[in-house]
Amino acid sequence: MAGHSQFKNIMFRKGAQDKKRAQMFSKLAREITVAAKSGLPDPTMNPRLRLAIQAARAQNMPKDNIERAIRKSQDTDGEGFAEVRYEGFGPGGVGVIVETLTDNRNRTAGEVRAIFAKHGGNLGETGAVSFMFTRCGLIEYPAGTASEEAMLEAAIEAGADDCVSGAETHELYCQADELHAVAGELDKRFGEPTATRIVWRPQTLTPTDAEGGEKLIRMIEALEDNDDVQNVYANFDISEEVLVRLSA
Repeated sequence: MAGHSQFKNIMFRKGAQDKKRAQMFSKLAREITVAAKSGLPDPTMNPRLRLAIQAARAQNMPKDNIERAIRKSQDTDGEGFAEVRYEGFGPGGVGVIVETLTDNRNRTAGEVRAIFAKHGGNLGETGAVSFMFTRCGLIEYPAGTASEEAMLEAAIEAGADDCVSGAETHELYCQADELHAVAGELDKRFGEPTATRIVWRPQTLTPTDAEGGEKLIRMIEALEDNDDVQNVYANFDISEEVLVRLSA
């Protein structure tokens, strides 16, 4: 029975991982379609589409899926997705920004509001939280790409505003409208980054205790599991101890 139970657990985990992967590909494809529809279906002439394709490649999304998503943008009978941003507060007053692509605003608004309420948060008006964040470009490289000093030097030379190095990654931040230029300079030196995207970066962080942190993480996970949600940003500061416990 022990072996059978272990096999079932392995299959359950694999099934959950496959579901997550399929959901991620669906969201990436939606972004590619919307990006291609908003401009030319040629990534060399459409910066947003270029970023979307880079993000898809970073997640090993098959080439056929990417091309299918681009072709879908030319289908005039296809679904029309609207970009809607929601802002609110999580447990402990943590600011949260939720970016969505939806074909039904009422459905998405109701689902996002319900997730906030269920986890002790509340949805606010547009602008209630975003002033606490900065819209900027983010370029990521694996930590092994270069030393902290070398990456910082390269970041300054490329025109980045900040470089944050950690155990796993180097995160380089720049002005949103300079992202392609900065990424291009870094590409010449280190090759293609693992991620290049526009993000909401917190200006300050809100300290969160263990109880509030656990509720907040569960809320973010629930939001990310929603098919219409593309990105979630929050300005929380949580201890490593809590993060380790939650990931166990």
